[in-house]
Amino acid sequence: MKLYSINTGYFKLDGGAMFGVVPKSIWNKTNPADSNNMINLGLRALLIEDGKKLILIDNGMGTKQDAKFFGHYYLHGDDTLEKSLAKHGFTPDDITDVFLSHLHFDHCGGSVKWKHPPAPQRGESRSVYSKDDFELTFKNATYWSNEQHWEWATKPNVRERASFLRENILPIKESGHLKFIAPPSADNELASLSFGEGWGGALFSRGHTDAMMHPHIKYKGKTIVYVADLIPTTGHIPIPYVMGYDTRPLITMDEKEKFLKKAVAEDYILFFEHDSVNECCTLQQTEKGVRLKEMFKLDEY
Repeated sequence: MKLYSINTGYFKLDGGAMFGVVPKSIWNKTNPADSNNMINLGLRALLIEDGKKLILIDNGMGTKQDAKFFGHYYLHGDDTLEKSLAKHGFTPDDITDVFLSHLHFDHCGGSVKWKHPPAPQRGESRSVYSKDDFELTFKNATYWSNEQHWEWATKPNVRERASFLRENILPIKESGHLKFIAPPSADNELASLSFGEGWGGALFSRGHTDAMMHPHIKYKGKTIVYVADLIPTTGHIPIPYVMGYDTRPLITMDEKEKFLKKAVAEDYILFFEHDSVNECCTLQQTEKGVRLKEMFKLDEY
């Protein structure tokens, strides 16, 4: 098994929204804000080469939206999904499986692309959705979500409606490439995954959005966990540091506490999707609770 960090670009979000009730005087030390109170964030996917399978976990914002949409999120940097895949000798057609932690636009936007370059008036603001406009970016891949989250995303609540874009989601099912992962059973914390022996399963969480998934990968004697939006950056490790974007922040705190305790006990490696600087870290128990131990890049491990 080989693992590759796939950087699809950088974006910015409001620092206060990213840290909820935590004061700026605290979070600004780990995630410094610019003059507009925006903090820099990564859009980092994870690629796993395992035998004949090439599995991509999440895929960034994609390129379908218009300049106005991307302007809201200050999308920047020279990295793209295609460039990062090519760096390791792969193309989108090589991907066999796309694992989607959840269906917010910054995690699944790269799943689908335009069939033809859009006209200037086309983009995020289109009032009519047509499946004929789009095609899968990974035409040879099976796309994995779960039934509960799919239902949540395709019938969105008012709070999350702007994060679940139809053009990112509906073409996946319409293509016939969508499969669902069954939720964990009553006697097993992790959902079973069918990718191979190197996979420890997927943890489901429900605080950020309903039924977000966190795959566990067995690698070089350790467990690497793709933490997605449960812990967006190293600055979010303390339990009360919860995003204002979370639909159920108190549940997020309970989920984080349980996860962090196990992560320390079993010496997990956390792989970060949104930390613009740090790819991976380990944790330690301190008098103040679970805190950062070591930070490193995936290829350094």
